[in-house]
Amino acid sequence: MKLPPPLSFLPPLPSPPRLPRLPGPRLSSALVGATALELAVLAGHLITYPLGLTPERPESRAGSAGSARPESPARTDRPENAPARPLALPVTGGPTAPAAAPPVVLLHGFIDNRSVFLVLRRALTRHGHRRTASLNYSPLTGDIRAAAALLGRQVEAVRARTGHDRVDIVGHSLGGLIARYYVQRLGGDRRVRTLVTLGTPHGGTAVAPGAGLHPIVRQMRGGSPVIEELRLPAPGCRTRFVSFWAELDQVMVPVETACVDHPDLDAVNVRVTGIGHLALPVHPAVAAAVREVLETPETGEADVPVTGATSAA
Repeated sequence: MKLPPPLSFLPPLPSPPRLPRLPGPRLSSALVGATALELAVLAGHLITYPLGLTPERPESRAGSAGSARPESPARTDRPENAPARPLALPVTGGPTAPAAAPPVVLLHGFIDNRSVFLVLRRALTRHGHRRTASLNYSPLTGDIRAAAALLGRQVEAVRARTGHDRVDIVGHSLGGLIARYYVQRLGGDRRVRTLVTLGTPHGGTAVAPGAGLHPIVRQMRGGSPVIEELRLPAPGCRTRFVSFWAELDQVMVPVETACVDHPDLDAVNVRVTGIGHLALPVHPAVAAAVREVLETPETGEADVPVTGATSAA
């Protein structure tokens, strides 16, 4: 007699339900493009870095560096005070003539030097800003307060050399934070007409590589004593602040930390699309926007279009 197959009387087991496929991480084309640009900028900067190791000689303050490459057509969003509320750049009937404008002081970021401003300085010189000074501070500097005091002495030297009462400052990353401390906490508003910051952690950033090794990096973190000092009241501050912040800046976390948000400060925040942290001081369109800011008078208010970085989104 033929036996039935074992367990043939049991009903078939139901197949397990199919789990939905979880979406994997997707990189936007804008982020991919910005990252590629950051790597290209970094590679180029490593080549030019030795050019900025030595301090600038005073007689080279005109900063002639040849003609700049033509600026590519591009855009940024309109300036806005904090990301949610649009503001306008101040204007009174037209740009200031570069010959009558204050000298421009350029201040680099952490572990960098004045070579980072080669493109920006060339753009300013090409459009008539002959009085520019690129300053270096030591990478061993361990305190933003001390660096700000040194900046104050350098500003006095620029004033004496040029005969101007006030200067404009452009600072990238940490350089912008040093300049803001000088203006806001050391009385530098008497000497600085306009402070332009590029990717500066005004509110502190959560991304601070080597924070346990370098004290000045710890001061850039949110909640540090220096950041808290900058939150203190600053009534009567006479300096105009213009902060450029990049939506794809991976060093500023959150990205809005690069905005100036203080009730006592005359501040305009400009959102830049399509680029990251390293590209801010070298992108030709950002250089054009910075030049426009520096040629804008202080008083009055109207809508002024500002050219920024090309959006890759």
